[in-house]
Amino acid sequence: MFHRSPPSRRPRKRKSRIATMIGVAAVLVAGVPTMIALTQSANASSVPAGAVKASQYAAQRGAALEATSDDGGGQDVGWLSNGDWLRYDNVNLGAAGPASASLRLAAAYADRPGSVELRADSLTGAVIAAVPVASTGGNQSWKTVTSSGASPGGTHSVFLVLRSSQPMDFVNLNWFTIGGAPASSTPASPSPTVTASSPAPSASTSSDTGWIPVDQARWAAQLAAFEARTPRPVPAGHNKNAEFNATCTYSHMKPDDPIVFPNMPGASHMHSFIGNDITSASTTADDLMKFTSSSCQPAEDHSAYWVPTLYEHGQPVQPGSVVVYYGSLETDKSLTVPMPAGLRLIAGDAKKQIPTPQGAVNAFYCAGGPQDGATRSTDGNWPVCGDGGTLHFTLRFPDCWDGKHLDSPGHKSHVSFGAGGTCPAAFPVPIPAVTFSISYPTSGSADGFTLSSGMASSMHGDAFFGWEDDAMAQRVKDCVDQVAQCNTAGQF
Repeated sequence: MFHRSPPSRRPRKRKSRIATMIGVAAVLVAGVPTMIALTQSANASSVPAGAVKASQYAAQRGAALEATSDDGGGQDVGWLSNGDWLRYDNVNLGAAGPASASLRLAAAYADRPGSVELRADSLTGAVIAAVPVASTGGNQSWKTVTSSGASPGGTHSVFLVLRSSQPMDFVNLNWFTIGGAPASSTPASPSPTVTASSPAPSASTSSDTGWIPVDQARWAAQLAAFEARTPRPVPAGHNKNAEFNATCTYSHMKPDDPIVFPNMPGASHMHSFIGNDITSASTTADDLMKFTSSSCQPAEDHSAYWVPTLYEHGQPVQPGSVVVYYGSLETDKSLTVPMPAGLRLIAGDAKKQIPTPQGAVNAFYCAGGPQDGATRSTDGNWPVCGDGGTLHFTLRFPDCWDGKHLDSPGHKSHVSFGAGGTCPAAFPVPIPAVTFSISYPTSGSADGFTLSSGMASSMHGDAFFGWEDDAMAQRVKDCVDQVAQCNTAGQF
């Protein structure tokens, strides 16, 4: 499984889609349906004194900064979709009581509604106001939208929580105000999105920012025990392929995601879970290790794996089998070490909604019959498998870790794909390269399929690792570091 090059990474593309909502709309304020009057002022183009710039967030999920064409220049915050959020600290909300919130926003699409909830102190805190989002005519066509609500008064952290009925990016934000007068804030220094070329924050960063630090003492003990192991001799003539695997079947289905939406049951699109049978929105690393049962072998793998649910004619099609391969793409495979217990990884992009014609990279394909290419679904996005072929997907995860964090904002900034057989300097720890090989017991038809996350291009996978230390260490030392193919039991 590990002779191919890592997949290429493409820039994210905005696909904003919002319903027009001008005039009067019903929203939830503090959990109570309230009729609010909306104002959209095309000429309120200058930034009010004391307004909080959207780009000055203290923490975020799913956002990215970009140059704005709005008056005043600078950067706006884009790439925002359902469930994404921004946090602003030390915001003065003025006196308690009735208040208004104004958002400077731009939105290109107009076929489904969305809103921005302004919440006090947490993602689930009291709703200060909910600002509906309507098409403004373009993702750099700016308008100010104001709605009424209620302020708790005083100084608080304010969370902007994005809500939409569809999975794609739907709005850009430039600034906001709260209260009878414009809000004032003394936010933390701007926190640009961490990318593969940007150093990550220190491991002491609090987990409420999205960065979850590894327990360095726990990790050092795990690494020391691994380094102290003596590898078993490899039989003469054994297959030189640096890998081991877990073989799995479908476990259960829930609209949960303990990585992206922890402790928020029902907040996600539907997922098909593989592996640890207890996995739900509230699952933690400690929960995985408590272990009840799993749809994966070996039993020492307590990990949870999941993908968006596949639908055919409106009915879920669950994976028939999933092989989770652990290998190496490093030139010097002996440098690979086990991943730390509790590491979270995501591969793919649930927001990616583009056509996937024949020959597209990272696409669904047929196996067991004629290869994909001869027949496609009517929309061109799905293969139709003939002569006993079934639908498959292969998904590759990053294989280089920063050595500091178990997770990060956006869930990708703590890891990177290697290049040229080595890991980037900012991600110096080579961990096993994980690949999902997924088989679905269906051949498809001209009608094609849908994913709970949208189009075929939105296929993605999550992995929340919970191997027993000794079992993982034995397999990495014997199989990966020695470039020897091992079976599910970790044997040659």
